[in-house]
Amino acid sequence: MSLLQAIELSKQYNDVYALRNLNLSINKGEIYCLLGQNGAGKTTTINLMLGFVKPSAGKILFNNIDLVENPSLINKHFAYIPEVVHLYGSLTGLENLEFFSKIAGNHYAKKELLNFLNEAGLQESAHHKLMTSYSKGMRQKVAIAIAIAKRADCIFMDEPTSGLDPKATNDFITICKKLAKNGTTIFMATHDIFNAVNVANTIGIMREGILVNSIDSKSITATALEKLYLETI
Repeated sequence: MSLLQAIELSKQYNDVYALRNLNLSINKGEIYCLLGQNGAGKTTTINLMLGFVKPSAGKILFNNIDLVENPSLINKHFAYIPEVVHLYGSLTGLENLEFFSKIAGNHYAKKELLNFLNEAGLQESAHHKLMTSYSKGMRQKVAIAIAIAKRADCIFMDEPTSGLDPKATNDFITICKKLAKNGTTIFMATHDIFNAVNVANTIGIMREGILVNSIDSKSITATALEKLYLETI
């Protein structure tokens, strides 16, 4: 049984469809990358999954339970990492993790929090430094640590590799694969074709609110995906 499903999911603003009849099925431990131009419907899809906006039609199921009718499950089981990670600059990485963990109702010992940061790939030398000194990749690792501490079943990411240098991107891919291997489902919207092939199990291509292609990443190269993407959009 799929962990996360969209069934005929649509979002309409007046006469304009931001998303039209999306059918999607994602398994536990799967990494799903959604490609598309700006305005294609990628962020709308994430916003619907996270309950930020209500669908005009269709269903979103988590473990076969309707999330529109049971929105409390979203906060309990999902985590969200936006393109720009907003954390408190006056706090350290460790303090941010502790603060957001407490908001989620989790109280951890310092050693446990440090372990979460290590699991997310944040170097130990940065654990006690103020967030104002962090790069985007480091802030992202703290956000991943927050998701790990929350024990999120699904992590949603919007343009996660935007602005990352090659090393930070490689670190990010390694962390995502490790999380997926441990059973976490990851859904990301991205423009990054090369890294979509490297990190994803399944790649979707969206155009004008419609999912027009769904591809097994093992069956395609980055060059072939780029050609298909350009032909599609």
